[in-house]
Amino acid sequence: MKYIVFCITFFYCTIQTFAQEDSISKSLKIELQTTKFKRVVIEAIEIPLITKKAEVVDIKAEHWDTTLYNPYANTIQEFPIELSFTDSTYASPVPHKKVVTSRYGWRRGRPHKGIDIDLVTGDTVVTILDGIVRFAKYANGFGNVIVVRHFNGLESTYAHLSHIGVKANDTIYKGQYIGKGGNTGNSRGSHLHLELSYKGEYIHPEYLLDFSSKNAIRSQQVWVTQKWTHARFHNSRRVSKVKVIKSADEAALVSLIKTPKVYVVKKGDTLYGISRRNNMSVSQLCKTNSIKQSSPLKIGQKLVLEL
Repeated sequence: MKYIVFCITFFYCTIQTFAQEDSISKSLKIELQTTKFKRVVIEAIEIPLITKKAEVVDIKAEHWDTTLYNPYANTIQEFPIELSFTDSTYASPVPHKKVVTSRYGWRRGRPHKGIDIDLVTGDTVVTILDGIVRFAKYANGFGNVIVVRHFNGLESTYAHLSHIGVKANDTIYKGQYIGKGGNTGNSRGSHLHLELSYKGEYIHPEYLLDFSSKNAIRSQQVWVTQKWTHARFHNSRRVSKVKVIKSADEAALVSLIKTPKVYVVKKGDTLYGISRRNNMSVSQLCKTNSIKQSSPLKIGQKLVLEL
């Protein structure tokens, strides 16, 4: 008899529990059978619940285009950019020690908007974070290239591949194989060209990621100012000194700092004339822009006058 009563009570409580969950109540009410003074009494117990709904992020909701490398070409991004990471580490895109052969920054008078990592043609390339493949095809300059959009809006680009192992709209996970390294497109030898961008704005990869063996994400909450989105503020041959901005207030203060001055080459300009008018030596001008004193100038070319 006691067994039957127990089963009925358990079944009743279970029904009550599901009923409370279905109603999305902030408390759970359970009715329990107890005995007082040899009489069976039904008592209701209310247990407060703290529920947190999982936030569903639809990263394909805006500017999702599997045919264009950069679908944000006609958009304007507000600064500073706020980024959040749920991971504290990323997956190394190559299976061996990362050897950086060219960094994000000014290179031969032109912007290098990514970071080059040495590899041998055929080496495995994996995605650095979870995400969805937005673009996977051949593109001028990049050769075989894959663009992955991650769940915080960041996009990572893997260029000059010899083989593409995924297709657009594939969901992939951190460390998953996506292709093989190579030398396709505008490339001077086998390497992986890795870019990071947010809504069309390129971001210095070393500002967000530590490229040592730690594979660490520098901060789970980070603010990106224009200093870290323009190649002219950096030199591709030198390691940029990184100080991560971790608060909105700090980002606002940094944004007030004077940005480097840039000169656009005009007809008849010479390195000597430009350096003299801007109170700097020719050697200093060349070093800042990673060019030689014998390098010819082109009309429209941008020269950084100070870093």
